[in-house]
Amino acid sequence: MEHSRDIADVPGRPSAAGWVSRVNFDPPLIAVSLSRDHHTSRGIDENGTFSLCFPGRNLVEKTDYCGLVSGKDVDKSGVFTTYMGDTGTAPMIEECRFCLELRVNNTMELPGDNVYVGEIVSAFADETMLVKGSPDVKKMDLFFLTMPDNNYWVLGEKIGDAYSVGDALIDK
Repeated sequence: MEHSRDIADVPGRPSAAGWVSRVNFDPPLIAVSLSRDHHTSRGIDENGTFSLCFPGRNLVEKTDYCGLVSGKDVDKSGVFTTYMGDTGTAPMIEECRFCLELRVNNTMELPGDNVYVGEIVSAFADETMLVKGSPDVKKMDLFFLTMPDNNYWVLGEKIGDAYSVGDALIDK
């Protein structure tokens, strides 16, 4: 994965997806669930690529707007400055502190939505948000959508190291 930012002012049409999950470690796969009739789904189907851009708290109003209006009716390309990464077909948002570019690995059709599973092709980060070459989520001041309460939350404090905080409970 690349951890640098190579910004080119290339027009694109960003859109919003709220349901995102890591689904595999190696290769790194991430899934998004989108309604088939959304502009975003058409773009993914046509190009076989998509991006995930992680906004900071300072972008909550613009991000929410992109989720409120449809790309079928409104050109949202003026809301953010976009650039293209390695694939040349997945617009990413310059104002976001961390973006992933993905190539579709698999698509599952559900009754109303498509689940797109993408393999990470490249990663772009604002270098001021890196610590020892890795993204620092605390510095990024990321926010998340939770459901069913439909609220935005910022990432909280660290409460322990994964895969070790429970060591004391393991019989030795």
